[in-house]
Amino acid sequence: MRSPVLDILPLKVKKSLVTFASDIAVARRKRGLTVGMMVERIGVSKSTYLRVEKGDPTVTLGVYAMALFVLGFGEAFGNLIDPGRDDIGLALDRERLPKRVRTKKVRSFT
Repeated sequence: MRSPVLDILPLKVKKSLVTFASDIAVARRKRGLTVGMMVERIGVSKSTYLRVEKGDPTVTLGVYAMALFVLGFGEAFGNLIDPGRDDIGLALDRERLPKRVRTKKVRSFT
């Protein structure tokens, strides 16, 4: 059965996933690792790993994470959405800042 994610995935996301997959394949070859070695180290079938190198969006994130780990990029996902580098989030934070800051008056009951 065909996954519905294939029908709704934006073209930009598809292209970036294919580029990501190609980079994984290049990194594997640079390290002199065969597909069989990757399959063994990740713990998936050969067909699943070959889908990783094609950028298949239905492969679980965990498999992509393990591939990165095996290639020496174990912290790649941990730094992907660093709040300090999130330009949109930082701009939204600035927009939400109040124009003025006022202290609340405290009533005394004397």
